[in-house]
Amino acid sequence: MGLSTAFTELFGLRHPIALAPMGGSAGGELAAAVSRGGGLGLLGGAFGDRDWLARELPLVAGAGRPWGAGFLSWAAEVAAVEQALEYGPAAVMLSFGDPAPFTERIRAAGAALIVQVTDLEEARRAADLGADVIVAQGTESGGHGARHGRGTLPFVPVVVDLVAPVPVLAAGGIADGRGVAAALALGAAGALLGTRFQATAEALVDPSVARALVEGRGQDTERNTVLDIARGSTWPTAKYSARALGHPYLDAWRGREAELAADPAAREAYRADVARGAVPALPVWAGEGVDLVRDLPPAASLVTELAAGAEAALARAGRH
Repeated sequence: MGLSTAFTELFGLRHPIALAPMGGSAGGELAAAVSRGGGLGLLGGAFGDRDWLARELPLVAGAGRPWGAGFLSWAAEVAAVEQALEYGPAAVMLSFGDPAPFTERIRAAGAALIVQVTDLEEARRAADLGADVIVAQGTESGGHGARHGRGTLPFVPVVVDLVAPVPVLAAGGIADGRGVAAALALGAAGALLGTRFQATAEALVDPSVARALVEGRGQDTERNTVLDIARGSTWPTAKYSARALGHPYLDAWRGREAELAADPAAREAYRADVARGAVPALPVWAGEGVDLVRDLPPAASLVTELAAGAEAALARAGRH
């Protein structure tokens, strides 16, 4: 049957499903697989590492289906976005920060502009900039987001009403077809999924991370700034926190973030623990929907499964 929305019509997609451009793990093969499955694969350009982009962009550009790339507005350079635009993406997604410095180049290249927002002021700003699609991210999402954001269920319909007729994608805690159906019921034109696609055959993650996602529980995830501070990450922790599965440093430093930030020896101890394998090199970013991650399927077949599940859920709802 298929679920046709303003989002699928804009890009010529079979399904209203997009891959979150997760930095590092959403590589070219994963983005290409999502696109071949009928969704929109978004390469995780993140900070705009030029060597990484040079390696991964050709893999998704050859997919033969619409695809895109995502970048962190606060961190990436315009030159990195221009590098991605050379490969002809259908869209560029910008998250966390001011997208304005990039918009002119994206439009000039003929790509659609997707902007992720975490509050209503950001949503207004994205609409004023002429975003073609707006992603409303709730706090249930894995990885980074606003420290003082809102839950997906109440946030998405408010954004939908605020920016209409701009299509909105729902993000945060969506991990199966029922979640996609819920996004559509909220008025969104589709859903953007991260954690679920991180647990697929093509994701660029260590096998230990994949196992942790399959075994993880939503109740064990926690939004925090501890792991960014301990790692010496450049993420601006005053504005952004990140949801991850449990970690030894969370238990050791929870509630003592300022002390950790002021203690170089503690951060050096973290690096030493990573070097000797006592803690993982990267936290396991995971959303609250991680309970629904039970296997590691090929991403293209997962897109089909998600779409079929959404159609079934909406059909059941229509019978009541």
